[in-house]
Amino acid sequence: MDSVGEKQAQRSLSMSASIMYFIISLILNSLGNVLTLVTSAHVHPSFLGSAYWTAGEANLGNAILGNNSLALFWAFLVLGMLISFLNALLMRKLDWKRIFGNFIFMLPFSIFIQWFSNIFNQIMPDATTLPMVILYTIINFIGVALIATAISIYQRVNLVLHPADDLMQILRFKYFKGSAFKAMWASYIPPTIFAIIAFIITFPSLYNFGIGTLFAFLFQGSITGFADQYVFRNLHHQAIDVGK
Repeated sequence: MDSVGEKQAQRSLSMSASIMYFIISLILNSLGNVLTLVTSAHVHPSFLGSAYWTAGEANLGNAILGNNSLALFWAFLVLGMLISFLNALLMRKLDWKRIFGNFIFMLPFSIFIQWFSNIFNQIMPDATTLPMVILYTIINFIGVALIATAISIYQRVNLVLHPADDLMQILRFKYFKGSAFKAMWASYIPPTIFAIIAFIITFPSLYNFGIGTLFAFLFQGSITGFADQYVFRNLHHQAIDVGK
């Protein structure tokens, strides 16, 4: 995007192609998130960790719902939609079409998260040896890469967005004059609040923050940029709109 508030209404993709790319990105994102969560849980929940938003939401979901079999589903769905309404507040308008788009993203995303979690928790044993720890660490990093790649795809498609990515886009172009760095750090405030609340509830336990979280901090943005260039290279950003 060339300037703050610029609006590009053009959409060169057909709806069928947009939906296809969106489904691919949704599956990759869900799978990536679960790989970070499951490997973290089966090595040590404070060693590997997951992407920052994932960790914050998972911690609060577990703190409130405990070991409920649907804890991840409800945590990701409800907290995601809360961010959707925060976005509306930041945009200073209640755009129901945008909010409904976030819901259309979050519902299948949350279902896939719970489904993949149930599968991988059953088939992945605890890492009890150093080679297993190394293998799980690699899988954790692959999970981060899948998340970053998925973000690249669905942001370019721009059919519907994850509320967290919508938040960063709003902050970047509406409040921080295009600065991705400032927007990224500001967008981490909500999951930090989630983690603090979870920590208060479950003190002294706090899970899913570790070297995988650090890896995501350092490299997720770069991997997304790499995917922009090399994953579905003919897929370009569609109909960008961050308001005035």
